[in-house]
Amino acid sequence: MEYVYKKPAERARSKGLIRPYHSKLPAVERLLDGVYICANLWIIAELVGISWHDRYSWFALAALLLYNFFAEVYEIYHDWRGSSMYKEAARISTAWLSAACTLIIVTLLTKTSGDLSRLVIGIWIVAVASNIILSHLCLRLLMRYVINTGQNTRNVAILGSNELGLRLVKALANMPWLGYRGFWFYDDRSDRENRRLSDRETKISGGYDALYRDAKDGKINILYITLPLCAEKRVEMLIDRLADTTVSVYFVPDLFVFNLVYSRWTTMQGIPTVSIYETPFHQLDGLCKRLEDILLSILILLICAIPMALIAMGIKLTSPGPVFFKQRRYGVHGQVIGVWKFRTMHVCEDGGQLKQATRNDPRVTRFGRFLRSNSLDELPQFLNVLQGSMSIVGPRPHAVAHNELYRKRVQGYMLRHKVKPGITGLAQINGCRGEIQTEQMMERRIHYDLEYIRQWSLMLDFKIIVLTAVKGMFGEQAY
Repeated sequence: MEYVYKKPAERARSKGLIRPYHSKLPAVERLLDGVYICANLWIIAELVGISWHDRYSWFALAALLLYNFFAEVYEIYHDWRGSSMYKEAARISTAWLSAACTLIIVTLLTKTSGDLSRLVIGIWIVAVASNIILSHLCLRLLMRYVINTGQNTRNVAILGSNELGLRLVKALANMPWLGYRGFWFYDDRSDRENRRLSDRETKISGGYDALYRDAKDGKINILYITLPLCAEKRVEMLIDRLADTTVSVYFVPDLFVFNLVYSRWTTMQGIPTVSIYETPFHQLDGLCKRLEDILLSILILLICAIPMALIAMGIKLTSPGPVFFKQRRYGVHGQVIGVWKFRTMHVCEDGGQLKQATRNDPRVTRFGRFLRSNSLDELPQFLNVLQGSMSIVGPRPHAVAHNELYRKRVQGYMLRHKVKPGITGLAQINGCRGEIQTEQMMERRIHYDLEYIRQWSLMLDFKIIVLTAVKGMFGEQAY
């Protein structure tokens, strides 16, 4: 077959594959962590004077499997470059305690604990967490020692004097174990019209020609390109020139110009893809969220069954009309759902010109004012949760009329509907409740709603539920 010459960029388009970066260090850490889990149990049993038997072996194996599962959940072995040791220790502790608690609960429910020593198990749980954290810390210190001895140090250049480049330099400077010992900015663009940062913010070492010359002379080991996406042609030309050097080149796409909602990157047969707008509730995460909603809503409904019956009686005795009120709201994917509430007004409005409840609103009944001030009118929404149209934690659903109004005024408003609406949410525990008097108040709510989607975890859900129970259900803003 005749060979046809192609430029480097053309060859990359036709055959290139981009593989995720996998350091061998996480594999070493995973192996050592498994050794600590099993070896610590045996050592502690020997020290306490407990004879080892098969039940301990199965217990250690189950703990190892559960820890590896929760280690993936809390991303312990992911490449968290720049993450502080404190945060890593917190993730390790959470994963190990989750595994240990799950194992203990299962053994108690199945009555398979047998003759396992409680003293041995208790010491073992503390020892494993301490040893794993200490091991990860020692590995970091070892990497730092190797770098401080002058090995594996590299000079770094940043092509693009902009906010992204400055942010990257600050991140790299906080990771001394990487061995980056110098940072130089290169940029040909003028500092007029905000095309790049001023010379006072970043000291420019030169333009493209200077960058190529320094790279060819071996003064630069690594180059990070942080130019905007519109500079594709200029970046391509420069990369072709740098093929004549030995510099390592990284391209840093400026995706932060977008309003990222649960952004993640993956590859499709070597083709990198980055999510801009996405829901966190895929596959197992979606199942965990649904199980959380079902279990907690059943528990809450059982606890509140008698109070809800008394509230229903109070509504019938204090004002004419139905006990429940069903209002149309937007649910997940913007689909219209019916949200149940206890009736708190003399009227049941659900039209295209819905008026918000205000302080001392004459439409609100006396008993209804008590229910609204304590958010007791929201209790029937746990039936929506069981039905599957709502979640316990999520962005609060707004009336259809309000959705149609604010989706035209607030950027990213409809992104809150990437997930199911909730009875409580991050916005509510941060004081965003009651009447919306200004557009800025709605923007603040949307900010917290989108932040919840970006940062979602089961721990965040439990935190919001606890804070709602402590302070979120009562307040002067609810009327």
